[in-house]
Amino acid sequence: MSREENERSRTVKESLLDNKKILIVDDEPDVLETLSELLPMCELVEASTYEAAKQRLETERFHMAILDIMGVDGYSLLEIANSKKIPVVMLTAHALSVQDTVKSFKNGAASYVPKEKITEIVTFLNDILEARENGKSHAWRWLDRLGSYYDKKFGSDWKKHDKEFWEKLHRIQYWR
Repeated sequence: MSREENERSRTVKESLLDNKKILIVDDEPDVLETLSELLPMCELVEASTYEAAKQRLETERFHMAILDIMGVDGYSLLEIANSKKIPVVMLTAHALSVQDTVKSFKNGAASYVPKEKITEIVTFLNDILEARENGKSHAWRWLDRLGSYYDKKFGSDWKKHDKEFWEKLHRIQYWR
């Protein structure tokens, strides 16, 4: 792809996020600040506690939510967001495990992103919006984006935990 085509593609993808209202929830102020810097094209609503996030989810409309797992009871917030049909990205450092990845997807998360990959959040959010536009599973590019990261972090056999789940996710991604 030429540089011009690459920039045009990036501009189109960034436009998917233009003016999207996104709830960002984390008990670490620096994470909220980083997300604000990475997502200037969005309308961001911040919450640093479970109670504040729950109140926002119950009273406002969002295109998407980015939830920390630890410190703000992210799984309970995921349940509330699911009931409102809000796609959720679980963003975590302390709950980074294959088991929590599976749990997040099985509980309805659209994506699961290690905080180490926070600088790529635009890509993950665009994948979700693009999937939604094209009637695909929200997780359709997740293995492409993070499979090699998981190989390095957890070893090449990390998919043996809940093998059936990973085979299903693989089929979703590659059956196009």
